[in-house]
Amino acid sequence: MIKQAILLLLAVLSFSSCGVYSFTGANISPDIKTISIQTFYDEVGTGPPNLSQLFTEKIKDYYQQNTSLSLVPSEGDLQLEGSISGYRLTPMAPKSGGSQNFADADIAALQRLTITVKVTYLNTQDDSYDFDNQSFSFYQDYDPEKEDFNNIEATLVEEIYDAIILDIFNASVANW
Repeated sequence: MIKQAILLLLAVLSFSSCGVYSFTGANISPDIKTISIQTFYDEVGTGPPNLSQLFTEKIKDYYQQNTSLSLVPSEGDLQLEGSISGYRLTPMAPKSGGSQNFADADIAALQRLTITVKVTYLNTQDDSYDFDNQSFSFYQDYDPEKEDFNNIEATLVEEIYDAIILDIFNASVANW
């Protein structure tokens, strides 16, 4: 009986640590209880009109779902703010149109939507994790011959935002 109690105690001690760890990879000090996320402003003015609002709500939701932090309007133990600094549609993989007409000679087989977000992160408990105006960028490609950009733009933006938010999360609280 005593041997089992000692084994149980050793097992409990081996699973404890200094911080709070979760299956999402978050490694947050138990002293940190709150996070404030300011509105991410749209600096580029292109793209859907709800670009800023969509990103801000998605990042707030992500932190709330993947940490035990309470979201506060300002002055959180962790603080995030930034802006959408890039929204660019670029032709990729050009291909010949096979036409003698100069205007139809080359077309893009793929288009790439790239979004860049600049983020400032402040950890009020440990400034070694802070970063200022760091850029996070991701892209999605689509075939303009098969898909109309206006029909898939919202889906592309959501997928890009998911990737950028994961990168921001990892850089801020997962410490990867």
